Amino acid sequence: MLSVHEVDTTVTPPSVMIDGCSTLPSLFAKRVADLPDKVVIREKDFGIWNEYTWSDFGREAELAGHGLAALGLKRGDVCSIASEINREWMFADLGIICMGGVTNGVYPTDSAEQVEYLINDSGTRFYFAEDDEQLDKVLEVRERCPNLEKIIIFDMEGLRHLDDPMCISFEDLAELGSRHREQNPGAWEAGIDAADAEDLMILTYTSGTTGPPKGAMISQRNMMFMMITLQKSYGIRETDEQLGFLPLAHVAGRMFYTFSIIESKAVVNIVENLETAVADQQEIAPTIHFAVPRVWEKQFSTVAIKLKEGTAIGRAAYQFALGLGEKVAAYRKRGEPVPAGLRLAFGIADFLVFKNVRIMLGIDNCRWLSTAAAPIAPDLIDWYWAMGKPMYEVYGQTECSGIATANFSDDFKIGSVGKAGDNVELVLSEDQEILIRSPGVIQGYWNKPEKTGETIRQDWLYTGDVGRIDDDCFVYIVDRIKDIIITAGGKNITPSEIENQLKFSPYISDAVVVGDKRPFLTCLVMIDQENVEKYAQDNEVPFTNYTSLCHTQAVQDLIWQEIETVNTKFARVETIKKFRLIDQLLDPEDEELTPTMKLKRKVVNEKYLDLITSMY
Repeated sequence: MLSVHEVDTTVTPPSVMIDGCSTLPSLFAKRVADLPDKVVIREKDFGIWNEYTWSDFGREAELAGHGLAALGLKRGDVCSIASEINREWMFADLGIICMGGVTNGVYPTDSAEQVEYLINDSGTRFYFAEDDEQLDKVLEVRERCPNLEKIIIFDMEGLRHLDDPMCISFEDLAELGSRHREQNPGAWEAGIDAADAEDLMILTYTSGTTGPPKGAMISQRNMMFMMITLQKSYGIRETDEQLGFLPLAHVAGRMFYTFSIIESKAVVNIVENLETAVADQQEIAPTIHFAVPRVWEKQFSTVAIKLKEGTAIGRAAYQFALGLGEKVAAYRKRGEPVPAGLRLAFGIADFLVFKNVRIMLGIDNCRWLSTAAAPIAPDLIDWYWAMGKPMYEVYGQTECSGIATANFSDDFKIGSVGKAGDNVELVLSEDQEILIRSPGVIQGYWNKPEKTGETIRQDWLYTGDVGRIDDDCFVYIVDRIKDIIITAGGKNITPSEIENQLKFSPYISDAVVVGDKRPFLTCLVMIDQENVEKYAQDNEVPFTNYTSLCHTQAVQDLIWQEIETVNTKFARVETIKKFRLIDQLLDPEDEELTPTMKLKRKVVNEKYLDLITSMY
């Protein structure tokens, strides 16, 4: 049974209700009371999928909330969580929120220096650390974090002999909570009842590509509205299964794995760890799947490489099936019935070829696939459609609590990010900047009124994205305003289009196009380590490490071939004339990368200035 949604934008502030509840805590409590025995979370540990019901979810969150109250948590206090996605993250999160606290997610890849900044900027009193690695970071900086009072550790493996008065285990927090509940019956319910739609609920820090990270303040109302928008965009069912692998510090992870399941009553299956995500996805075979473009690009690369390794007959069968798939997809995109002969031919090809590919990728049971958070090549979306799985691109930002536009199953255009959702106003400024007004637009940035004033003016969110809107009201993202390149010859170029095509190559992980105020375009490339190493081994190219691999002539020639292929798709002024490889293996702890493994354009341009200059 679908939830009942009510949104009234005629009042100030807007009223947002789901099943008669105006706050997340009250809706969560309703789900726990109404669905005590229904499974809501599965998590894989040591190869076994463990199940947790709504009753389990409610009990563990309540114990965490009572435990924090026993430690002195007050309404409005900030608690930070540094962990990969796991059930403890979700239990702690709802415990914090239902007791009136504010949850701030910390990426587990953040450095100790970043942890110090986040704790001090947010005024964090209670800090949750996943394991010894996360604990080491916060212990390193705690002397410089005057507000920090307690560190709670999820996984105590290797820490059994830890003797530190500031640190307790998550199990000990639950025991504290049990005693507090006995001594303060009704405190949990009182915390839930005290919640207000305008309460600050979440802090989500930006990646800080243009200065220190800013804490986006998401209220109860903001997220309740986003839960409704998400449901209207996707039609998530109570019977749906999704795979939980994105970090919960990211607004998309929280939306899909925590708040959408509270709205839809669906199930989230949490991966054992990021290294097992592919195998876990194959095993779970989710019915719906959202991922950032990098994940979809990696899936395409996996298939492309396996085809190169396959037989000539296998490659021919794949190309034949792909041709049929593209014809079938063309009919489906137009909303027209597929001719019987073509449907039969594709059915056979699908069974013999594509079904095995989809099972390998873990998407065979998916009703739909979805992507957002970064630009994606339309050709990649077309590829999934040709394989029989519709993919829909959506658009939004942390600053509007998530999604603002979406392509729908019955109303979409590939290459666009869809139409504005219900109760979302979207217009273009004189400079073609996308402006958004909705109940999802955040309260502002934590402790940064001047930055809030730059981004939110008279309730309008200035997104920083250049866009266009066609006659059918479909929205297209051109690029970030600050990323548009103006060459020395005065040509305006949107680098993201070129970069998307480059990332379509199985050998290119990421790319940054350079050329602002310069005579021609060049490019810095980050290779896909696994696929390029495989290419080198297959072609007997000697190398000793990642750096030496990047400097081999064979790899240089390989990447140039890929760039030349992309160059044929663009006008002469938009072609890449020279390139350089970033020859250091990067991970999210490096300043060049965001937590979602995207290159930061500003940092790359500054750090690799000498390398860029060498191309001119």
